[in-house]
Amino acid sequence: MQIVSTVLLIVSSLILIASILLQSGKSAGLSGSIGGGAEQIWGKNKARDYDAKFDKITKVSAVVFMISALMMAYIQ
Repeated sequence: MQIVSTVLLIVSSLILIASILLQSGKSAGLSGSIGGGAEQIWGKNKARDYDAKFDKITKVSAVVFMISALMMAYIQ
């Protein structure tokens, strides 16, 4: 049981790190205000789709991480 929870903890932490790093920032700053017009016309729906997927992946991996960390603490 300890091996399973350790593997879950490692895998979920790697997925959590990757999904957080791949998400786009909420504020684009000056470059977002200049180039934002083209993004609204051509690629805004595509960006939202990817952001929604990464958001869901982040939430699921965070829950799995917390549950596996609690399982490891309970086992030890």
